[in-house]
Amino acid sequence: MGRLIDQYIRSAAEKEHAEKAEELAARFAERANIHDREGSFPHENFADLRDAGYLKLTVPKKYGGDEISLHELVSLQERLAYGDGSTALAVGWHLGQMLHLRTTRKWPDALFDELCLAVVSKGAMINTFASEAASGSPSRGGRPETTAVRTEAGWLITGRKTFSTLAPILDRFVVTAYIPEEEGTADFLVYKNDRVSMIETWDTVGMRGTGSHDVVMSEVFVPDEHRLSGKGTDDGGGWLLHIPACYLGIAMAARDYAISFAQTYRPNHLQGPIAELATVQQSIGQMEIELRTARSLVYEAAGRWDREIEQRPSLRPELGLAKFVATNNAIRVVDMAMRIVGGASLSRNLPLERYYRDVRAGLHNPPMDNMVLQTLALSALAEKR
Repeated sequence: MGRLIDQYIRSAAEKEHAEKAEELAARFAERANIHDREGSFPHENFADLRDAGYLKLTVPKKYGGDEISLHELVSLQERLAYGDGSTALAVGWHLGQMLHLRTTRKWPDALFDELCLAVVSKGAMINTFASEAASGSPSRGGRPETTAVRTEAGWLITGRKTFSTLAPILDRFVVTAYIPEEEGTADFLVYKNDRVSMIETWDTVGMRGTGSHDVVMSEVFVPDEHRLSGKGTDDGGGWLLHIPACYLGIAMAARDYAISFAQTYRPNHLQGPIAELATVQQSIGQMEIELRTARSLVYEAAGRWDREIEQRPSLRPELGLAKFVATNNAIRVVDMAMRIVGGASLSRNLPLERYYRDVRAGLHNPPMDNMVLQTLALSALAEKR
């Protein structure tokens, strides 16, 4: 792992966490190609994450968690994605959600207490399933077709969710549902039971190991106390920086592969390796610009979010900008790495073609590019009123 990645480590404790993440990443890298080809869920990776205490990193300390900052979460997720982007993105949703719940306190205390203790003692995980085929991404404001119908003791939830990352391993999850009698939506905590089924629909170009299958609920009973109020403070969505962190980790893996290749590959018409060629050095320099620019934005946004607690809602434009630049720059870095390596980069026996497929998924994670552009435009227009 190239040491550019160490640029933002700030303490001995962060260095220790980083080294553990790198050990996990190296293990996952050995399995990544198999799961990519099979489109299978890496259960053994998540067993390793649980045993290493990775799942409790963003849990508050009072429950036995590590309560790490957003800055450190970004740092660790970069490292994990360096080994396997699918595993990093999938566990990032859990870690990000736990950070989000920790900072917003949007769940009732009893439910949050129970969740945190389950994460620490049993390795439980959480994610929110909101996307649907008809309504698309929830970030675009579509109304869910999943419905919640009131009963005497609670609710009956019926519907089908898409892009349900971690579906093969979760024993509980949150769903958004439309309540006809209220003409509004709400979130509900659902425990997996015989009225919940997973349809294995996830067969994609990239991020094939995230287990983002469809989840179908058929009149699943949810007690009243598992309707989530949606109250709490607005955290500006800072936890979503786990997404660009993942794609930067993939880009750094591609950059390091290309540099190693350039330093060792010598065609027979050259006296030395291709790293000595000015054109190759120009490409490497361009990769550095793309990576260093993106990382500076992501870490600056994470640091501001950690420090400026009262201003978090107003940081949305900066957070969106960081994601936009990081994901688009990461795509360009992987593309340039493949150009340096040449035709061999297309081989499925090498990791570059997997990086190329995985990194493009960032365009379809929230916030999407056009939403970021609109947010920035509205922010600029508001300044001139």
